Amino acid sequence: MDHPTHGCVLLLDGTPDRRRGALPNPTAHAIAGASPRGFLAAASADVVQLPAMAGPQSVLAYLQDAARVPGPLLVWVTGHVMVPARRSTELHLALRESTASTVRYTGLPWEWLTRTLREHAGPTLLLVDAEADAHAWPHVSAAAHDGSLAAGLAVCGVLTPAAAKPSPEAGPYTRAFLTALSVGHPAAGPTLDPVLPHQLALTQATLPEGFLALQYGATGPVLANRAAPGPAAGPPAVTAPPAAAPEPPQPEEDPLPRILAAARAGRHNEAAAMAAAWEQQTLRRHGPHSAEAGLWVEVRADLARLAGDHPRAAELWMSAASHRLARGGPADTEALAALKRAHYCWQHSGDRARRLAPALLALWEQLPDGSEAAADVRTRLEETPPTLSR
Repeated sequence: MDHPTHGCVLLLDGTPDRRRGALPNPTAHAIAGASPRGFLAAASADVVQLPAMAGPQSVLAYLQDAARVPGPLLVWVTGHVMVPARRSTELHLALRESTASTVRYTGLPWEWLTRTLREHAGPTLLLVDAEADAHAWPHVSAAAHDGSLAAGLAVCGVLTPAAAKPSPEAGPYTRAFLTALSVGHPAAGPTLDPVLPHQLALTQATLPEGFLALQYGATGPVLANRAAPGPAAGPPAVTAPPAAAPEPPQPEEDPLPRILAAARAGRHNEAAAMAAAWEQQTLRRHGPHSAEAGLWVEVRADLARLAGDHPRAAELWMSAASHRLARGGPADTEALAALKRAHYCWQHSGDRARRLAPALLALWEQLPDGSEAAADVRTRLEETPPTLSR
């Protein structure tokens, strides 16, 4: 890839109360450890990480420096979005000293962030994986829905309700997004539209209930596509041999061996991201109701099984069976095979089996020879009482 510009990656870690012994932000740590310079569609890039940030004016100075870089600018925000406890609805990114009562003075006003990034002359992308507490959530949600959170910028990411206690692992959205970036997209060209890894991350990540997905605007060439071919070879030598006859077109690569090899080696996130990327390409070429699209649903179902996620595998095999039934009718033997696989995975789905049972039962009832399997579903439902929440 030939990216002749100089860009910047700025990692803003908005995690309060570090001095009180809180765990370091594992999401920010994961991003910093993933060689973020390689994400950027630029020949060279500055990477600036601001951990344990204190003082909104110093953070603003770093933002202004980043905005002066002429090439692509990627700003990745993690941590907490807060609202002052009294007399204000203004969003702030929490900094090291921030509490609900002090964030008006100790946090970075969100408006400072968006206003400074709008001053950048080159392509700009703001990625967000942050959380908000119950007091801030209505204001965060309102800003997300009316677009003021983005304020005209290209933004992708998620906002989630604050967890009861900090997680020792990086956020699931960030993990999935990083995996999608590392794999790239086979048909996206040298740069990657951030909507592609964003949508893949939303598909692959197990996000908490009530999360907000953020997707605004369109950006220029900010992200590099790891799956794009390298730069073309240079000019031939002066005494070049006679031109050979053109070679016949090569058959299209079969990605399945690489995908399955990654899954069997335990690299399940990588395998799932590759499969989802190829599925998206197939959807654009052939449409969502094509046989080709249905095959990728089955691939993802088998990958979920190999990863030990039997409930997800059951859901995907049920989707594959429904897809085949819609095209081939009840006599389709492949639909029956997909449904048998769904049934097997459902039997190993533990507490989530009850929730999946109605859809599985409805599919078996569409098949002329499905009465025995349908009876098995009903029997297991009768034997397994619903889980009561406390």
